[in-house]
Amino acid sequence: MQRKHNKDIVPIAKLLRKNMTKEEKHLWYDFLRTYPIRFSRQKVLGKYIADFYCAEAQLVIELDGSGHYTEGGKQYDGERTAFLEKYGLTVIRIPNTEIHKNFRGVCKYIDHLVEQSLSRIEL
Repeated sequence: MQRKHNKDIVPIAKLLRKNMTKEEKHLWYDFLRTYPIRFSRQKVLGKYIADFYCAEAQLVIELDGSGHYTEGGKQYDGERTAFLEKYGLTVIRIPNTEIHKNFRGVCKYIDHLVEQSLSRIEL
């Protein structure tokens, strides 16, 4: 990956950490913060900032609000996903509506992906 910490966007990542969306707060405080495998929030990865990142499982979690479903949003997300996948990361996108309607299902899905990733890495 380019630089582990892109100094130009670190202040933006810090600002995003302080101003998380309600969906990001819910996922972080009610699941990921105490998850047995360490997750980071608003993690700088090359020229991008990931909503949530688990280095051990090589997993990026993105929560998508309405802006991600515009043509520009879809294109940007596609470029970003391709960039991150070049480094062996798995990128999953979860609509904000799923956080509201199916939080337990989202948590089970993330848990399944982490377990699956860790079992592949250990082989």
